Amino acid sequence: QVQLVESGGGLVQPGGSLRLSCDATGFTFSNSAMSWVRQAPGKGLEWISSITNGGGGTVYADSVKGRFTISRDNAKLTLYLQMNSLKPEDTAVYYCAKDWRSTSVSGQGTHVTVSS
Repeated sequence: QVQLVESGGGLVQPGGSLRLSCDATGFTFSNSAMSWVRQAPGKGLEWISSITNGGGGTVYADSVKGRFTISRDNAKLTLYLQMNSLKPEDTAVYYCAKDWRSTSVSGQGTHVTVSS
């Protein structure tokens, strides 16, 4: 079955950077578009970015455009999210999801806290 394991979260100061990773197993990773989704405390799931199966196409939510970069390494079966210029409002649990613009999450997520 599909297994997605997120990692790389932590505590970072405003303006800082983090890189999240998502290790994928149980499906043909190179055939699937992938997405990142987040859930801020007390709020619902928010889709933030997707990437095509080959990595040539990306799309971002306005809330992260210009600050976050999604990428993937199909040889390593890994999805990435480089997060720069982090803001307190980026504090959330971050999940990866299979498929384009998907918010169907199944992993445990990785916690990101942006605070001074």
